Amino acid sequence: MARKVFFSFHFSNDYWRTQQVRNMGSVEGQSLYTPNAWEEVKKKGAAEIEKWIDDNLEGKSCVVVLVGSETATRPWVLTEIAKGWNAGKGVLGIRINDLLDSNQKSSTAGKNPFDEVTVKKGTEKLSKYAKLKTPSGADSKAVYASIQANIEAWIEEAIQIRKDYKP
Repeated sequence: MARKVFFSFHFSNDYWRTQQVRNMGSVEGQSLYTPNAWEEVKKKGAAEIEKWIDDNLEGKSCVVVLVGSETATRPWVLTEIAKGWNAGKGVLGIRINDLLDSNQKSSTAGKNPFDEVTVKKGTEKLSKYAKLKTPSGADSKAVYASIQANIEAWIEEAIQIRKDYKP
């Protein structure tokens, strides 16, 4: 049975790439808003976005951060990471910058978003615990295959890391 996960990503930059990962069928994620639906949530303000995050984290065992070139700078991504970790869920990052976008272009690798979130009352970076995986492969197809072959094991590893974590 596929794990239920929460996908976190920079919507405007990486929507196309994230759809590739979501459509692999290896895991079950939250229902994804279309660009228009996401804009409607954003228009309602921060409280509505927080509610959407909380509602969609419920029942999930892991937050899977799909990391593109600017993911680490996105405030809502960082909120999703912190909320997931604080709720006892596994947290995993997967670089997706080498997957092609709708224009058949790859992107540059971004910073590790887990360096931007702290634990242990602000004394340690989450990157000490949460893993950022860089899929192997020389082209988009090979990177896709690497993610598809490994995502389930990576998620299980992230869940175990969180279970073993001592605050």
